[in-house]
Amino acid sequence: MIEEGTAAPTFTLETDGGDSVSLESLRGKPVVLYFYPRDDTPGCTTQACGIRDAWREFEARGAIVLGVSPDSATSHVKFREKYGLPFTLLADEDHSVAEAYGVWVEKSMAGKTYMGIERSTFVIDADGNVAKIMRRVKPDTHADDVLAALP
Repeated sequence: MIEEGTAAPTFTLETDGGDSVSLESLRGKPVVLYFYPRDDTPGCTTQACGIRDAWREFEARGAIVLGVSPDSATSHVKFREKYGLPFTLLADEDHSVAEAYGVWVEKSMAGKTYMGIERSTFVIDADGNVAKIMRRVKPDTHADDVLAALP
């Protein structure tokens, strides 16, 4: 299990723009790595649009925001364009990064259990260490909660 103050698990994932991004390449700036279950669903849209609406403040703090879900890069493009999201979305289709961060968990709905993303956010400092862990975040207050956790 990841703990605050420890090195963040490294990764390289495909972006919604068709490139790839690695955590190592972002050293020197704080990174907001937020995991969400699925593109274009009510909670995930609220969460993403909250960040979009507070984007100037994220930029002012020098934060790089990365949204991660098991959806494909193609799905991410549609989601990003539909809502005018100014940050990068990463495709974790095999959920390996979600597993590394401990957010690929057993969930239940209507009496059925399944594996999925636990809506969680990790604030990673400029040195690549986990500065703050937020689990089971609330979509409607997510942006404000993250901004409060940023230096």
